[in-house]
Amino acid sequence: MKQFLYEAQPCRTVFGEGTRRNIRKEVERLNLKNVLVISTSGLSGSTTAEHVAVLLRDLCKGIFSKAVQHVPIENVYEALDFVKSNNIDGLVAVGGGSPIGLAKAVALETELPIVALPTTYAGSEMTSVWGITENGVKRTGTNSIVKPKTVIYDPELTLSIPANLSVTSGVNSVAHCVEALYSESRNPITSLLAEEGIRSIARSLRRIVENPDDLEARSKAFYGAWLGGTVLGSVGMALHHKLCHTLGGTFKLPHAETHTVLISYVISYNSDYAPEAMEVIARSLQCNKDDVASTLYDLIQSLGGPVSLESIGFQREDIEKAAELAVKNPYYNPRPIDKGSIRDLLDRAYHGIRPE
Repeated sequence: MKQFLYEAQPCRTVFGEGTRRNIRKEVERLNLKNVLVISTSGLSGSTTAEHVAVLLRDLCKGIFSKAVQHVPIENVYEALDFVKSNNIDGLVAVGGGSPIGLAKAVALETELPIVALPTTYAGSEMTSVWGITENGVKRTGTNSIVKPKTVIYDPELTLSIPANLSVTSGVNSVAHCVEALYSESRNPITSLLAEEGIRSIARSLRRIVENPDDLEARSKAFYGAWLGGTVLGSVGMALHHKLCHTLGGTFKLPHAETHTVLISYVISYNSDYAPEAMEVIARSLQCNKDDVASTLYDLIQSLGGPVSLESIGFQREDIEKAAELAVKNPYYNPRPIDKGSIRDLLDRAYHGIRPE
């Protein structure tokens, strides 16, 4: 066996139905007295945030409900002003990648501890990766200070998520697992977690689409999200995430939907250069290793997920600029990248052409 390095970053995980009710105890465990709840402004996000604030009682000093996708720097500054003026000593992020991402950005500047209550299957709560968009460019980085100290996975919080968001956030987590399998820093431990993550999410999403109230299926999807976030937080990212950060930060495409569209095309792009990863993914999806990209594409389409960039608002005339940005400061990738190849990948993804 080859040498490898695996470094597990500390994080307390509380998993199970109804565990959100333990939020005050978990906050007290960190000796926090004045926490800020961060959420989105949508009805579901605001309602859940208010519920959490009630559970926290006097420990909650306010709700900041302005989190949006890709973490604009302006929102970070506004949240920082609230934190400083109210002597906030901890952050409680409630929701998907947007509030968790904003909490991370605030923690990056203040080193405040985060307690996360995710409500989607994206898995970002388990990583030390942060992202901030400024002047149309999304900067990303890794810093252990932004990883939540405690994550509470309560499947009951996901029951109100529409099936389409369940699908796209779940496929987002599948993408984390896929990239972990051919990451430059992959190892046997993360590969095991990634394989189980893909299998768990793929099977549970079918059940959730058929019956959105299937709490057992939502629990399995949350389990897969935990696995996906864990492997993403342990290994490096590759081309898929570079493309998603580019399209999201510069062209303001929706985060989970962008992951959902691109992942099958990136798999097709990398397949001949990552044969071991393709075999693992094939086992998880129960398909032939030569059909991984098309099988995932078909699964996404059958679940009602988007399969073209055009369908989520990308403009064809922006393909050239996107390809140019994607090859600047590239992430590691098993197959070398060049502007022409990425332009072709994006063109196929724009039209939604089934990958071979």
